[in-house]
Amino acid sequence: MRDGQKMAVIGAVCAVAVGAAGFGAYALVGDESTAATGSRTTGGEDDAKPRAVETGPLSAAEVRGAATEFLTAWESGDAAAAAALTDEESAARTALTAFAEDGGVTGVRLDERAPRETEVPFEVTAEVARDEATGTLEYVSELTVVRDEGTGGPVVDWEPSVLHPELAPGDTLVTDAEGDPEVVAVDRAGNELTAEEFPELKSVLADIRKRYADQAGGTAPVRTRIVDAAGEDKKVLAQHTEGTPGEVPTTLDADLQRAAQAAVEKTGGASAVAIKPSTGEVLAVAATPVEAFNPALRGSYAPGSTWKVVSASLLIEKGLASADAPHPCPQFFTHGGWKFQNLDEFQIDGGTFRESFARSCNTAFIGQAGELSDDDLTQQARDLFGLGLTWQVGTGTFDGSVPVQSDAQMAASLIGQGGVRMNPLTMASVAATVRSGAFHQPYLVPPSVDGRTLASAPRAMSPALAQELRSLMRTTATAPYGTATAALASVGGDKGGKTGSAEVDGQEQPNAWFIGYSDDLAASAVVPASGHGGTHAGPVVAEILNAG
Repeated sequence: MRDGQKMAVIGAVCAVAVGAAGFGAYALVGDESTAATGSRTTGGEDDAKPRAVETGPLSAAEVRGAATEFLTAWESGDAAAAAALTDEESAARTALTAFAEDGGVTGVRLDERAPRETEVPFEVTAEVARDEATGTLEYVSELTVVRDEGTGGPVVDWEPSVLHPELAPGDTLVTDAEGDPEVVAVDRAGNELTAEEFPELKSVLADIRKRYADQAGGTAPVRTRIVDAAGEDKKVLAQHTEGTPGEVPTTLDADLQRAAQAAVEKTGGASAVAIKPSTGEVLAVAATPVEAFNPALRGSYAPGSTWKVVSASLLIEKGLASADAPHPCPQFFTHGGWKFQNLDEFQIDGGTFRESFARSCNTAFIGQAGELSDDDLTQQARDLFGLGLTWQVGTGTFDGSVPVQSDAQMAASLIGQGGVRMNPLTMASVAATVRSGAFHQPYLVPPSVDGRTLASAPRAMSPALAQELRSLMRTTATAPYGTATAALASVGGDKGGKTGSAEVDGQEQPNAWFIGYSDDLAASAVVPASGHGGTHAGPVVAEILNAG
């Protein structure tokens, strides 16, 4: 009886052992008949043959089981375990690890949805953290369960899209603050300047932001994005912080900018610049119509009689003119084969250079051409007024051109015709140089931003010359016969002005020019194809000076 009991126990143990061996065989090789019966064939040739790998359709239980096991391992943060449940363990482990590390994913919640045959959709809620920024990604992804080719067991068919439906092979999910932060330009008071509010500055602001992005500071927003194998952004999935815009300071005065723009818009088409004479800071840049090309800074025009300020400085220094000395202003004067005349063919009998300057007598200047060398005007413009040097304004500009000319063209250059080319920026600088008595290169972005060196005049203007030029411009703006008097009648302070009307071939009306200053504000304006400078450009400058 004792022996019989012992045999029964042994039999039971053997039964258990055989059953366990049968499950193990199914799990490893997928022999369904063996697993079902729990029996094994012994003896004979069949024992040496490998068992067949299961290739039939997956059952619903297998699909659900494989998906649940994979998602559970992933959700627990065990990339190795999750990867082992796929058909590409190495690739899956690398991708799952990168998802957490590069993607900044600190945790995921994965909620299965109802399977569709072998496809199992699931909801993903991923918590993201990077550089003190936190956020959440929510999306629906999907996995497919297949039979492992080696074992026949159910595994996840690995694809990058399991991690996120928009991930393709070679793509990576990245969360960082890489990239350029937004850059804004601000006025001298720190107020943002936008192209929406100041459309006339659109091209200037875009250029400034591009030039000084590296010096602007700021921080890029923290974003989660898909990056391809080449490191290029494919798509931004989420932005977790706004970032801090970098700022580029400018010398512009937003209030004066508005006033200048309002002034030029009254003309139908004009451009103007305002400068602070004591420093060279550009305070306003106005232009209409609004175009990508800004004529106030980049335009190239003959400046007409406003250029006589520079020519007057040359004649005075050469001893060919003096403000209150007699100076001829004939009706006509011929030089280099050209016959020059004054507006409306006027002449001044027994007048002074002051009167010729204030009334804008052309022949008073042309008549001295024979006493000058061809390069005298070019040198004078460069050495005292900085014209012809390379300026570092902080944005793209045309800095004027005074080519060496001879004969009639040289004579024409003395009255701002010939080959002389300027714009409101350069001519505002001429007025500012006279007002301050020294050339201060205009700049729109402070040189302290990038450490650039501003242009400097090769020689200083003498105090006596500066005083004489101011006296001439004051007379032009205040005397009854001054061509700028009417336009600047409303302007107070220590003021001066000069008009100009530049002839253009094929143009019915000349370009109207005006330069002027009042105290520590200088301005210049050109109104193309309009007529006399005092009538058309003068009111623009006056409005700017009154707003300063």
